[in-house]
Amino acid sequence: MTFITAKEAVKAVKSGDRVYVHAASMTPTILTDALTDRASELKDVEMCHIHTYGEAKYADVQYKDSFFVNSLFVGANVRHTIKQGNGSYTPIFLGSMPKAILNGDLKVDVLLIQVTEPDVHGYCSLGTSIENIHAATQTARVIIAQVNKFVPRTFGDSYIHVSKITHLVEHHSPLYAFSMPEATTDEITIGNYIAELIEDKSCLQMGIGSIPNAVLANLTNHKGLGIHTEMFSDGIIPLVKSGVITGEHKGILKGKIVSTFADGSQDLYDFINQNPIIEMKPTSFSNDPYKIAKNNRLISINSAIEVDVTGQVCADSIGTNVFSGVGGQIDFITGASMSKGGKSILALTSTTNKGVNKIVPTLKIGAGVVTSRAHVDYIVTEFGVAKLSGKHIRDRVKAMVEIAHPDFREEIDREYFEAIK
Repeated sequence: MTFITAKEAVKAVKSGDRVYVHAASMTPTILTDALTDRASELKDVEMCHIHTYGEAKYADVQYKDSFFVNSLFVGANVRHTIKQGNGSYTPIFLGSMPKAILNGDLKVDVLLIQVTEPDVHGYCSLGTSIENIHAATQTARVIIAQVNKFVPRTFGDSYIHVSKITHLVEHHSPLYAFSMPEATTDEITIGNYIAELIEDKSCLQMGIGSIPNAVLANLTNHKGLGIHTEMFSDGIIPLVKSGVITGEHKGILKGKIVSTFADGSQDLYDFINQNPIIEMKPTSFSNDPYKIAKNNRLISINSAIEVDVTGQVCADSIGTNVFSGVGGQIDFITGASMSKGGKSILALTSTTNKGVNKIVPTLKIGAGVVTSRAHVDYIVTEFGVAKLSGKHIRDRVKAMVEIAHPDFREEIDREYFEAIK
């Protein structure tokens, strides 16, 4: 096994290439920084990825002639590129990304990844982020890997043989880690409401953040829960250790926690390292609605930026300003709708931290409708639960007004019905 420097490795990138970057806590910043240092030698290189962590130097507008950022899910470190013109956003379901890579719509030329040291058989683990990496390896001309002893070795479809990697760069540094902020009073209330909708023996999908953690904190008396999700964080650890999460009632990969990402603290990375109950899968598996639906009582819990009174959900933009991405919301809402006893839940506080209303008569101009009103089952705020499935529009409006902030309820109701006259 021969190592070269990051500077030498990224010489394999050519002008016009599409470079796919490993996501989330596995972002190989040592490689992207070395590539950015070659900016003067390159033209029209597309940097493609889901959300990444750390400083994305290539996203600086000064390198606009060299690099264009194509975000499949927009993270904070590249959000500015959309307005500055050196980047854009591709709306796409998380579960559909591997297909787009393989059919040529998003064909990858160069793949930048981060992996564990090889085991005795020559296999490296992709650690905490599997996402679209296996699909990208099938089209990439060049695969460059940062080998890092701090990467946790995970099980499932987590492996790539060292013989498939074109260039190896040895660089050891702790993964991007963070702790969740304390949940607010409103978020704790929302977590309480959602926990009441979850039955024993349910299988959960939830992301990371204060609301998912507030939900998990309210599940300590539940029994026989399972996890089939696209991502998880520290909140599951105490429930696994206490025997609340067992996976024994799951319909697929019984006893396993299925995910494609894991982001959180170093405690989380230590927990998943060589832990046989963790089954890391590509998005083509974790986000396949048909596989999701094999789990009875599948509960999908997702967030929203803004929701109108008929149930249309904006989850990727604030008006025309793209904030995040489509992600896996629809993948799991669809799976939950097909699951026996399944429920889909959208959670949000009724207002922003600046007091701006999130339950609105109509969405802002340019808002991206990620989840249609025909998909929506439950919407939850700190003021209660609105069950929308099966309800006609007038009943939906009534239910949504009741979970809006009291300061806006009369205004919301009046504006909606005036608009439809």
